[in-house]
Amino acid sequence: MSNEDLARIGHDPDALERFYREHFESVQRFVARRVSDPQLAADLTTDIFLAVIDAADGFDPRRGKPQAWLFGISRNVIHNELRRSVRERDAVSRIQGRRLLDEDDLVRMQERIDAEAGSRQLLAAFESLPEGERQALELHAIDDLSPREVGEALGISSATVRVRLHRARRTLRRRLPSDESTVTIPSLET
Repeated sequence: MSNEDLARIGHDPDALERFYREHFESVQRFVARRVSDPQLAADLTTDIFLAVIDAADGFDPRRGKPQAWLFGISRNVIHNELRRSVRERDAVSRIQGRRLLDEDDLVRMQERIDAEAGSRQLLAAFESLPEGERQALELHAIDDLSPREVGEALGISSATVRVRLHRARRTLRRRLPSDESTVTIPSLET
């Protein structure tokens, strides 16, 4: 799809359909890596393409490729939804009592919690990274974008991306146990 076609997405249904068909699978994969509820994933995918329609006139090909631009929009849509759901959960928990668990429920829950200890350590270390480093690492290690593409998605230079990736890796290595059987760190190589 040409850059001119991309700019027409907001008012040309054929241009939107071409863009949608070209990028639908990659957007679904992007969303599925971040959301476990299929209904929410479908809703977010739709919301992302609606946001693309609104933002298409502002696409600047000098700032990067359409896919990096699309992942930037996707990240923002998902982030906004997760913030909204946290606020909703907090409000519901303030007005709702807790359901009592029986002994078997507690045992199963404790087993699940114990089984995921390593994942929680990795997530806590990842979440403690400064936002810029966390975003760069997420797009590179999870979404498999090159440093140049990460830079395009975040609106920064690839040199800045490499610095952020280096700092993120160094921080994670310091914060995680050295016993690799406890936590599996995804490949962080550039």
